[in-house]
Amino acid sequence: MELDEPLHPAARRRKRRNDALRGAAAALALSLPVAAAVGQSATPAGSETVEQRLQRLEQRQAELESELKQKDAEIQELKKPAAAPAAPAVAAAPATPAPAPTTQAASGPTDVAESSAEQWGSYKGFQGFKIANTDKGDLNLAIYSYVRYLNQMDLDPTYTNAFTKTSTVQRRQEVQIVKVQIKFLGWLFDEKFRYFLYAWSSNATQGQGAQVVLAGNLSYTINDYLTVAGGITSLPGVRTTEGNFPFWLNVDNRLMADEFFRPSYTSGFWIRGNLSPTLRHQAMVGNNLSTLGVSSAQLDNRLNTVAAGLIWTPTTGEFGRGFGDFENHEELATRLGLHYTHSTETKQSQPNTDNFENTQIRLSDGSVIFTPDLFGPGVTVDQVRYQMMSLDGGLKYRGAALEGEWYWRKLDQFQGAGTGVIANKRDTGFQLQGSYMIIPSTFQVYAAGSKIYGQYGQPWDVRAGVNWHPWHNRVFRWNAQVMYLDRSPVGYTSLTYNIGSKGVVFNTDFEMAF
Repeated sequence: MELDEPLHPAARRRKRRNDALRGAAAALALSLPVAAAVGQSATPAGSETVEQRLQRLEQRQAELESELKQKDAEIQELKKPAAAPAAPAVAAAPATPAPAPTTQAASGPTDVAESSAEQWGSYKGFQGFKIANTDKGDLNLAIYSYVRYLNQMDLDPTYTNAFTKTSTVQRRQEVQIVKVQIKFLGWLFDEKFRYFLYAWSSNATQGQGAQVVLAGNLSYTINDYLTVAGGITSLPGVRTTEGNFPFWLNVDNRLMADEFFRPSYTSGFWIRGNLSPTLRHQAMVGNNLSTLGVSSAQLDNRLNTVAAGLIWTPTTGEFGRGFGDFENHEELATRLGLHYTHSTETKQSQPNTDNFENTQIRLSDGSVIFTPDLFGPGVTVDQVRYQMMSLDGGLKYRGAALEGEWYWRKLDQFQGAGTGVIANKRDTGFQLQGSYMIIPSTFQVYAAGSKIYGQYGQPWDVRAGVNWHPWHNRVFRWNAQVMYLDRSPVGYTSLTYNIGSKGVVFNTDFEMAF
């Protein structure tokens, strides 16, 4: 900043004070010779001597000069921010995006550059903006949301399940800001102790019990091998519940088979960490398969919901963030994951059919297993044991990705009136997803499909879509997708499809995640 440019308000105040100090110092300097001349003629009785007065004036002048130097230094410090503005919090994207490094850190890349200097509002990828930074801890604010246009008008209007019951399929056409998540995260007193607290709404389910959720978790990292945590999180029973949301090929909606088999969010304790540079683990003990819409009074007291996963990334030691090769791996990245989930569920712990993000135990025709008289007059399931296993694998190379998952589920140990006639239920299924970044870090195409093999039906779905990242990062994207569903056994209002859906569905989303 040039000297004739406007000063910071605090600098202007200090400059006025310094000018006054300089005037006082000048007046003192002029008074010294006069005082000496007067003192040569006489020394008034009862007053200080001339020498004493000169010493006092010289000492005061030295103090004023020292204070002036200190104030001048403070003014120069105030000028510095104006002279050299801090770098923008979000780095400008290059005209042609550069390819990502050969390998990425195990936690994934930072899609937006962190600002080079500590300042109010500094940004770090997907940890949001820093709004407090002290030696006792820090606080970051992050937001996730998306606006969706959904068109289900080409679905068949009715659906008949395996028990010959016909129901109406709701066909919607609407615009919604479907989900808003406001997150507060950081560390406190010890950087190994971290908190993650959030408010989460599903506006497509206005008026339902779990439409707004206040949740979070606390964790402590002991070392690279072990982090312990407690609170609410997703049971790590399939790949999409490992913690990679929202980095999926589509915006916040899973393939049919994944949605049918997976567990959901619950309260509990869990551990995670690295067993080796290429092998990591997750395990959780929770209350039930889905805590959303369930009060403590509805829970059983067994605490036997358990989910665990092992993830092996043999070639590069990482697999990027979520699905698709946004990172543009120059070396082949590979992944193999194994998951297992066990839970004894009761009908009291199952939320209502349409509750948002709810995981119901359903048959492959969409029937809830706790429905009275479902398996015959007087037969009602009050309790069932759920076991599920999944095996997934994937390849990523230079913007291309091929990723798949196989599922197996067993339902047994039925309890309730007349349940002795119910045989054990086994279902299997798979999903497969392929994608390619046509323009690195900018434009992606994908195709995917899934199928369920069950005693009460074999539903399936296929879809194709595009993703556009206008700022060459994952903070914002536009997604458009068309899908065909055949007799979906899952669905609710926050999803893009409903139970019994058969036909074409189109949706387009504008997603923000920072």
